[in-house]
Amino acid sequence: MDRNEAMMERRMLLAGAAAMFALIHAPLAMAKLPKSGVKGLIAGASDGALDKLAEPGAFYRDTAVRILLPGANGKLASKLFGVGDKLGLTTNLTKSLNDAGGRAAGEAKPVFRAAIDNLRWTDAPALVSKNDGATRYLQTSAGDVLFTKVSPLVGSALENVGAYRQLDQLSKGNQLMASAGLTRDGLTRSVTEQALKGIFHYMAGEEAALRRNPAALLKGVF
Repeated sequence: MDRNEAMMERRMLLAGAAAMFALIHAPLAMAKLPKSGVKGLIAGASDGALDKLAEPGAFYRDTAVRILLPGANGKLASKLFGVGDKLGLTTNLTKSLNDAGGRAAGEAKPVFRAAIDNLRWTDAPALVSKNDGATRYLQTSAGDVLFTKVSPLVGSALENVGAYRQLDQLSKGNQLMASAGLTRDGLTRSVTEQALKGIFHYMAGEEAALRRNPAALLKGVF
């Protein structure tokens, strides 16, 4: 073997060792996964998050994602409602908002899947460097689209759980409700924003868990 052949063989061995090191130590070697793989990862995280938040009471139980009335995390609403709050009516309304968020989450899988399928992943270095990189990329790239699609689901859910009716009853004769965002449209917008924030919060956790479990990925997530 001449000197050039020896050098070539050495380079190949070093390259193979480097590749093996990257596969072992990089988080799922995301930089080398095909587009379908990245989308499979975030689709799995999306489905897992939506399933958990669709369970009855899930939003309200977890204070990290609990949906509150508009206005200083619900504090302004409590002051404006006055006696209604003393009777516990705002608490009932808040629970209804969270029930609506759960219902919307239960119907949102096709919406999230469509947004994921439409994404382009070519300019997303955070996919490699962060455990929740795909979730954050989806939030940044498709957040507006998801808001538009999820908002009608939230509105329907608010109607079905009686949140609009409760709001109308509490708002009777109170002229300050609209300025605080306590209208049907304002409530829908606020609940949609908070529900999406909670979904992305759960998705980030699901994505991180999937990255830590390569065996699960090999069983069909991709």
